[in-house]
Amino acid sequence: MGKGVHVQDLPGVGKKYDVDLGRADQRVSVVVRTGGVRDLYVFASASADPTAVIELNEEQARKLGAVLAQTFFEA
Repeated sequence: MGKGVHVQDLPGVGKKYDVDLGRADQRVSVVVRTGGVRDLYVFASASADPTAVIELNEEQARKLGAVLAQTFFEA
């Protein structure tokens, strides 16, 4: 997928994307479930437990992605 993004198939669930943020104490994982729901996991420490977990539907994920990519425009 690209440098710093690791993809793992999760049989019966979907795919998991681990994003390397360049720091050992910070990382983000996204699980894209077969039905289209996305789970965003934020790790702000070296702990195995996420600091935050957010469930996003497809529309919410697109909005967040657009903001992060600076392609979101208000109508």
